[in-house]
Amino acid sequence: MGDRFPIQQFDHLEFYVGNAKQAALFYSKCFGFTNTAYRGLETGERDVASYVLEQGNIRFVVSSGLNPQHPIAKLAWDHGDHVAVIALAVPDAEKAYLEATDRGALEAIPPTKTQDDSGVLCYSAIHLYGNVLLKFVDRSHYSGAFAPGFKPCTLTENHHTSGLTAIDHVVANVELGAMERWVQFFAETMGFEVLVHFDEQAISTEYSALMSKVMQDKTGTIKLPINEPASGKRKSQIEEYLEYNGGPGVQHIALATDNIIETVSCLKAAGLEFLQVPSTYYQDLTERVGPINLAVEKLAELGILVDRDSDGYLLQIFTQTVQDRPTLFFEVIQRCGAKGFGEGNFKALFEAIEREQAVRGNL
Repeated sequence: MGDRFPIQQFDHLEFYVGNAKQAALFYSKCFGFTNTAYRGLETGERDVASYVLEQGNIRFVVSSGLNPQHPIAKLAWDHGDHVAVIALAVPDAEKAYLEATDRGALEAIPPTKTQDDSGVLCYSAIHLYGNVLLKFVDRSHYSGAFAPGFKPCTLTENHHTSGLTAIDHVVANVELGAMERWVQFFAETMGFEVLVHFDEQAISTEYSALMSKVMQDKTGTIKLPINEPASGKRKSQIEEYLEYNGGPGVQHIALATDNIIETVSCLKAAGLEFLQVPSTYYQDLTERVGPINLAVEKLAELGILVDRDSDGYLLQIFTQTVQDRPTLFFEVIQRCGAKGFGEGNFKALFEAIEREQAVRGNL
């Protein structure tokens, strides 16, 4: 199926938000994204305002409905600011749609072509967990700023990025008992494979646990982990997410960097808040994970976690939630050969999340 349904890369992630103008400013100022295109009242669009934000090979779109009855406005009301669309770049959006729907995917947007002076853009979409759409985008005959209806923005030459380079993976939370169904969905409709499986013994604390399976395409370019809660003494982070998100959805987005020290330093200076791990985590760190090419003192100062697998090591850190609802957050990751997801850090990470849950009164 991989040959019949090739996927090139993540095309973009679209967020439905309450105020797209303010969200665009947040991602620009705090994450270092550049606003490259826009649609709204000034471009002749009467129903939606959207800002395209880019950094490295990452493209975000933040969109708001311009009246309370618009579907985007309603979904933002239901879920808060959230990832509504995971868009994949494909060579043929119609073929991808037909392949997926023939194998059981639920239709969302039939194959559609839009055009302007910059060419023809083709796209289609199917339904995923919750209200998330999986979109297929073919840009092979389009050279515009983003899509027909969008106007390119004037770029400032001195705009400073934070060094983020690509989307590493996108993690979803689903309800208890639903993980295996979505694993089968990705396997049967899109030809994805299970890269790794973490059970409740691997991902647990004294109070809560979860289970996770990482799905990836044939090339390993697209990684979509899926979490579900497991039974525990108290409410798990997944259960908290499901409650405040109003159901399943995207829990966090992992963004890659080639220099995590510089990136995290930049993000912190811009005001982004990260989860805190106790200083004891860094005691005997190199004895636990082996030699690394960075000073442990600097990692401890910034709160960066380290893990190693058979292919190398990785460095990672997690933001606090980026809106008032305890739902969506981000991971910054630098891979130094490692292909895993920081299994050795799960306990420290989830204990940090539980400390935040306790502050919110949700543990």
